[in-house]
Amino acid sequence: MQKQMMRMESFFNMSLNEMRKGLEKAETALNYVRSSRSAFSVALTDTRRCLTSSRDDTVVKYQSIFINLGDGYNVNTGAFMVPRSGVYALALTVYSDAGAPGALLAACVRLRKNGRVIAALSEYNTQDQEDSATTVLAMQMQAGDKVDVILPPGCYLCDDSSHFNTFSGFLLYATD
Repeated sequence: MQKQMMRMESFFNMSLNEMRKGLEKAETALNYVRSSRSAFSVALTDTRRCLTSSRDDTVVKYQSIFINLGDGYNVNTGAFMVPRSGVYALALTVYSDAGAPGALLAACVRLRKNGRVIAALSEYNTQDQEDSATTVLAMQMQAGDKVDVILPPGCYLCDDSSHFNTFSGFLLYATD
């Protein structure tokens, strides 16, 4: 009887060790999936507000967050810090409203990666009082890269709770 109990205890311990190894593998796989998730989507503001830059380029700080998976977007700096090397999709939409027919405005921004302009959006139309532009692109980026949006002098962005001005990005696939 004691021999039988020792065999059962040995079998139990062996089974427990195998289950622990399986759990460890599953936790490692889950941590890998969690660390590879990166997505953000932000809007300029929730209240009626217009931004302009008079003399110097100004970093646009989007304050309304729809999603910030992986905490890559920083509302204080207006920058997305790439958490993991890979191919990312980026989308940027800008909008401005002069407020009155005949008033001049220009909806324009520059999208930068590590301080270098990678795309520029510009809509300057004196035929109406609203201007908008959109770009979507895929880019290879490295962990630590910084992506932000700059408002050049003479440009305007106007937003409200309709969220006309948005900036979004997400990891398509990791390369590390």
